[in-house]
Amino acid sequence: MNRKALVAQIRAKKSVLCVGLDTDPQKIPAHLHNEADPVFAFNKAIIDETHSYAVAYKPNLAFYESEGLSGWRSLERTMDYLNEKYPEVFTIADAKRGDIGNTSQRYAKAFYESFNFDSITVAPYMGSDSVKPFLGYPEKWLILLALTSNPGGSDFQLKNLAHGGPLYQEVLNESKKWASDEEMMYVVGATKAEFLRDIRRIVPNHFLLVPGVGAQGGTVDEVMEFGMAKEDAGLLINSSRGILYADSGEAFAEAAAREARVLQEQMRKFL
Repeated sequence: MNRKALVAQIRAKKSVLCVGLDTDPQKIPAHLHNEADPVFAFNKAIIDETHSYAVAYKPNLAFYESEGLSGWRSLERTMDYLNEKYPEVFTIADAKRGDIGNTSQRYAKAFYESFNFDSITVAPYMGSDSVKPFLGYPEKWLILLALTSNPGGSDFQLKNLAHGGPLYQEVLNESKKWASDEEMMYVVGATKAEFLRDIRRIVPNHFLLVPGVGAQGGTVDEVMEFGMAKEDAGLLINSSRGILYADSGEAFAEAAAREARVLQEQMRKFL
């Protein structure tokens, strides 16, 4: 998906909501375990009820990999369903990959080609040669970890370098030379909203994928106020648990839609 198509969807839905499909078999409603593929049945229901409010879906790969072959099949079925039924939505493989060049090439092939994701999250620690294999795919996006929402993110990301400035700013300054804002985004946690002004000075127009809204304590208003780009909104705000597990009964999908709508209405004010 190119930037123009993504922005068109944001404008049409008045939303920058990304629904994180962090589907835990132990947390899905009990009645779904009678289905042949409980994880896919859960994802399908969530997608069908929330797609009017969401512009993106982000399966977290750990929740699928941990289930072995059955998890990979659930992921494949989920992606096939999204691409066939709702091709207008943006899809993110939350994989946080990043390795030496030839390994990164295979990761890129796996998620861009085999699963047909629009994008993949990548760790920058091993440098440009581990990141560049994810670039160059037409209408595919690299989403680079910059400033994460977990408490331990400050162990390294906020450390000041010898020449001044924190490490996350060095990641932004160096990596923005690798790709344009038509093919690279950044992960910036919502719980670090106070840093968004500084981030926007460095990358004024790149899209930011912002996790941490809801269960982790981040707020939509702060992210929208300080994180919007000069052009095209430039945000995808992710919510996972707050939407997925809004209800544990048979009306779980309807409850998820209500939570998604609440977030979308908060976003609408800024769009």
